Amino acid sequence: MTLAASDIRDISIAHSPDSDDAFMFYALATNKVRVPGYRFNHTLTDIETLNRKAQVEQFYDVTAISFHAYPYLQENYTLMACGGSVGENYGPMIVSAKNYTLDEIKKVKIAVPGELTTAFLTLKLFAPEVETVTIPFDKIIPAVVAGEFDAGLIIHEGQLTYGRDGLKKILDLGVWWREQTNLPLPLGGNAIRRSLGTEVQLITTNALRDSIQYALDNRDAALEYAMQFARDLDTTLANRFVGMYVNERTINYGDDGREAIKKLLDMGYERGIIPMKANVDFVG
Repeated sequence: MTLAASDIRDISIAHSPDSDDAFMFYALATNKVRVPGYRFNHTLTDIETLNRKAQVEQFYDVTAISFHAYPYLQENYTLMACGGSVGENYGPMIVSAKNYTLDEIKKVKIAVPGELTTAFLTLKLFAPEVETVTIPFDKIIPAVVAGEFDAGLIIHEGQLTYGRDGLKKILDLGVWWREQTNLPLPLGGNAIRRSLGTEVQLITTNALRDSIQYALDNRDAALEYAMQFARDLDTTLANRFVGMYVNERTINYGDDGREAIKKLLDMGYERGIIPMKANVDFVG
């Protein structure tokens, strides 16, 4: 039976134009996964813009966010229990053209991809007094190479490509976080509007979980689709990058993953980086 247009529920979804997010949403975006009565409309925007939009307005039904941003939008959004990017002893990196010690790096100006990113929160946990300047994430490596900044905080595919630009890894914040907490580093997730109600939240969350599982089960096709968003990565590196951030933890955070999200936000609040306490809850 064909549903009338008036019977279709439109769900707006916003996520980053990155290979891992594209891989995750592949089946929904290409109608490999369908939900009767629902139509999913996709918008691609960089993560810091999504963080800011969700903070000031309920613009999208589902939006990718940095976990750092969650306390600022928790009144209107809750977290989906799937779709997260979690670093298992890896994560955002501080890179430089120079060989700084960890004490020295805390005293230089670092280019960062946005003050609501989890990368920024973790950097401030590591070095509370460090001076930062925000520039677009894809401009950080070129700016450091050009000598505009002493160091940069890199996310996304830059974590695999910085070496070919002659930069050195000073610190992997995912490694540092593991040493401090013995937990993985939760970087980003998907939030869904509370006003949608429990039924729509659950249906949408299950659709995303099915999309992730479909991509994992049909990796070659999903990776081919994701390659159009794989900035400066060949297929081998793109496959490696996707594997870092779309895996079994993307299906289910696990108990330690959920604990890590709460601990990260609690530490940010306790140390005065986040002005309000996070009340972390999940759909599904």
